[in-house]
Amino acid sequence: ADALGEKLKDVKSSLEKDKADASKKLEDLKAANAPAEQIAAAEKALSAVPKDEAEAKTAWTKAKTAAEARAKPLAGMPAHAQIYAGDPNGDQKAKDTFDTSRRNFMALIFCLMVGTAALPHILMRYYTTPSVREARASVGWSLFFIFLLYFTAPALAVLVKYEVFHVLVGTPFDKLPAWIANWSKVDAALLSVVDINKDGILQLGEMRIGGDIVVLATPEIAGLPYVISGLVAAGGLAASLSTADGLLLTIANALSHDLYYKMIDPNASTARRVSISKALLLVVALAAAYVAAQKPADILFLVSAAFSFAAAAFFPALVLGVFWKRANKWGASLGMIAGLAVTFYYMVTTQPWLRGIFGVTSPIELWWGIQPISAGVFGVPLGFAVIIIVSLLTAAPGRDVQELVEHVRYPNLKGDTLRTQTD
Repeated sequence: ADALGEKLKDVKSSLEKDKADASKKLEDLKAANAPAEQIAAAEKALSAVPKDEAEAKTAWTKAKTAAEARAKPLAGMPAHAQIYAGDPNGDQKAKDTFDTSRRNFMALIFCLMVGTAALPHILMRYYTTPSVREARASVGWSLFFIFLLYFTAPALAVLVKYEVFHVLVGTPFDKLPAWIANWSKVDAALLSVVDINKDGILQLGEMRIGGDIVVLATPEIAGLPYVISGLVAAGGLAASLSTADGLLLTIANALSHDLYYKMIDPNASTARRVSISKALLLVVALAAAYVAAQKPADILFLVSAAFSFAAAAFFPALVLGVFWKRANKWGASLGMIAGLAVTFYYMVTTQPWLRGIFGVTSPIELWWGIQPISAGVFGVPLGFAVIIIVSLLTAAPGRDVQELVEHVRYPNLKGDTLRTQTD
């Protein structure tokens, strides 16, 4: 931390020195015909040097903050049994910190729950069921497996933390488990151990483990064969691809059917609509790949932002569209726009990456201390309010629409067909 602090005092000179040192080391290794592994490591170190002063300042500040945190008790981690930051029985500052932490936790849980219920790529899976009743059963099973995922993830974190605290910490460096060396070779940025105080004993602050490697390394930590880690990686890849294809299909179908067919060319043939859908699918996939390659922000924020957007845009319209017959298309449309707009506005004005993209320079003002990752907590109630107000101020939906809503809520269990005529 002290060395990084010295660099930050004169970023320009420090950056030039780092580049010169890395270049000289690479040239010396090549001149001495050093092993290919050493040359490759030197080339990697040179490429890791920040490109400009702004990037260097950001990287070194982040590294300095992380180093200072690692120097604290428990390497900066909160106590295991501490749910929220702060202390409800402490001074006023500690109480405020506790209240803000608890408020953010509840807001995040709300966005994850409501967002899960409104994610388009999950909703479209229920279109494959032959009836409303079977769709409801499918929802029940989906919620059960989602519960298993959310319930077991914290348990995995606890088990890994137990292994680190009770097995690794205090172990001599020459007796560390084999999985430490195996995963250090994969990428030192994900897992590395350095004997900083030269006592030959691993301390908690001398170990750096990335969150991305925990799930993959867990099988080896538990003593299982390395091949199990491969199966875990394959499962994660399959899950990500399944999510990605659902999102791609949803976006492409929405653009081709709702936008092109409904608004641009209502007379388009089926073959043309299918071709347009495939072309849009390719365009959306390439655009998504390009954005992902830029690594614009932390993956946690990107994923949680999707839940907030889905919650604010779709959840109010879905709930009122099914359980309130008075809701109409104008209310649903404006409610979706309003919820999405306020969520997007809050993220743009409070999230550092988005502030940089849109050139926002005003001071960050958090509403009730809520972090941008949970911005959907503001969009959802606004969406409900706008749908209700606009629907009451405009004409009620037609009888056929109301009967459709009635059918969705109370399906005809005999044939599960929509009745459009009264007895």
